[in-house]
Amino acid sequence: MAVFRQPPEPNYEYEITRLVSAYKRAISDILRELERLDLTDLSRAQAQAALAEVARILASLNEESAAWVAANVPKAATDGVAAAIFALGVADTIEEARKIAKFNRMNKAMVDAVIADMQADLLAVTQNVERKVRAAVRQVTADSMRANMARGVNGRRTISRDILDGLRKRLGDSVNTGIIDAAGRRWRPDVYVDLVTRTKMMYAHMEATTNEAVQRGAYYGVISRHGATDACRNWEGKTVKLTPDAPGNYPYIEDLRGRRDIFHPNCKHLVIPARKPPDAD
Repeated sequence: MAVFRQPPEPNYEYEITRLVSAYKRAISDILRELERLDLTDLSRAQAQAALAEVARILASLNEESAAWVAANVPKAATDGVAAAIFALGVADTIEEARKIAKFNRMNKAMVDAVIADMQADLLAVTQNVERKVRAAVRQVTADSMRANMARGVNGRRTISRDILDGLRKRLGDSVNTGIIDAAGRRWRPDVYVDLVTRTKMMYAHMEATTNEAVQRGAYYGVISRHGATDACRNWEGKTVKLTPDAPGNYPYIEDLRGRRDIFHPNCKHLVIPARKPPDAD
C-alpha cells in the first residue's frame, strides 16, 4: 500500500478575521455618517457631504483589502507548495519544506489570477454598497423634501415618526446588503467577505499543492479528513487523480469542483498528494 504523509491543516483565521474586521469598521463608520443626517430638514448639500464621506471610507477600505489580498494569497499558495513537498517526502518537516518552497510557472500564473479575482470580488462589495447608499440617500433626500413641502413647512419636526423610521431603515438596508449573488441571496458585506476570502485562500492552497505535485511526478491525491458532518464526510479519505490521464478508476479533481458535497464554497477539505494511489499494492 502506498504511503503518504499528511501535512498540517492551513489556518488563516487571524488574517481573515483582520480583513473582515476592516469591513465591519467601515460599515459601522458609514452607518454613523448616515445617522448624522437630519432627515427632518435634509438638504442636497448635506446629502452630498455625507456621500463624499462614504466614498472616502470605501476608497480607504479598497486600498486596505487590495493590500491584504496581495500579501495573503501568495502566503496560502506557498503553504500549498510546502504541503506537497512535505507530503511527498522531499523534506522531513513542514518547516524545511517552507524554506525550499518556490512557485513554478503554473503557480505563478495561478497566484496572479487568484489575486486579480479576489480583488475584483471584494471591489464588487464596496461598489455595490456605494451604489445602494447613493441611491438611498438621493431617494431619502427627495422624500424628506416632499414630506415637508406637503405640509407647507420648511421647519423642523414636520415629518411623522413612521416616515422617519422608514427613511432610516432604507438608509440602513442600503449599507447592510453588500452584494446579491447569482442565486439572489443577499449578503451582509462582512459575511460575504468572510466567505470569499476563506474559499479563495483554500483554493490557492490546493491549486498550489496540485501544481507542485504534478511537476514532481505525483498524479494522485487523497481528500483530507477533519471529521466533517455535512455531505463532505462521504469524500474524506477518497483518492482522486490530479491529472485526467492518470491510470486508475478515480475521479479527476477538477470534475469535483462546483459540487455541493465537496470543494464547495467555504469547504475546508484539501488534497494530499501521493505518487501512487493509497490503495495500490
